[in-house]
Amino acid sequence: MLRWRLLVSALLIAPLVGLLVLDCRHNFGAPGIWLAPLPVLFTLLGVAEVLDLLAAKNLRPAAWSVYAGALLVIGASLVPLFSPLLGGAAADPLAVLGWPLAAFVAAIALAFVAEMARYQGPGGVIVNVALAVFTVAYVAVLMTFLNALRLYHDNVWGMAAVASLIFVTKMSDTGAYAFGRLFGRHKMAPVLSPKKTIEGGIGGVLTACFCAWLFFATWLPMIAGPHAPPPPLWACLVYGVVVAVAGAVGDLSESLLKRDMERKDSSRWMPGLGGILDVLDSLLLAAPAGYFCWSSGMLGP
Repeated sequence: MLRWRLLVSALLIAPLVGLLVLDCRHNFGAPGIWLAPLPVLFTLLGVAEVLDLLAAKNLRPAAWSVYAGALLVIGASLVPLFSPLLGGAAADPLAVLGWPLAAFVAAIALAFVAEMARYQGPGGVIVNVALAVFTVAYVAVLMTFLNALRLYHDNVWGMAAVASLIFVTKMSDTGAYAFGRLFGRHKMAPVLSPKKTIEGGIGGVLTACFCAWLFFATWLPMIAGPHAPPPPLWACLVYGVVVAVAGAVGDLSESLLKRDMERKDSSRWMPGLGGILDVLDSLLLAAPAGYFCWSSGMLGP
């Protein structure tokens, strides 16, 4: 299992790093253009996995409205990415949230329209609408924060924001796993996720703090230039703690969904890892947390 996990992880990381470099150096003045297909693909796969989980308990919101709503939201978040190509100005990182918010309202309306179209009598409408809206929010709305991060300040700082979030979040996951295996004694959530321990959680936070400092001390100058001002140590530590805690909550949130649906993984198409939600679970909640850390100005210009 561990061998498959390492192999599949390597196969995912290599092209991602290549796309990040390509998007930073050859983006035609539109940061994020090479990365744009990824959130669309991940959103479609994530929606499919959530709908499959719900189907295990015979919960079936109108699939077409969920897919359409999710595509509206993630597509709206990409509008500012392509604005420079159309002659528009680069969007303010806070303003970019308006596009997906408007699309999310449309997604809610679609969920109601879908239930109107198949309404046969009392019962089930509220549940189906709630599940459709939840799926769009959990997968697509949270994914939009990764696109918003890519638009932070300018090309190089936006890349630094995205790269730091992925690096710190995933290293926190790795640290939590390693510390849990080595020192884990006290269960964090015995029923929800029996293998997670309090010691592992503390190790994940410590790893995130160290990796945040490491990123800004060594990798930031390579991305943003040798004269880029690194954030103060306290900001690195706060960033590490916030991202690690948000990532852990994201991980446990997906575990909650799977346990409630009596599933071990969200899917099985990636040997050793499960499905796309098993890979992105921590990032889905870490992305909004990281976005607001960057937007606050404590990490960059």
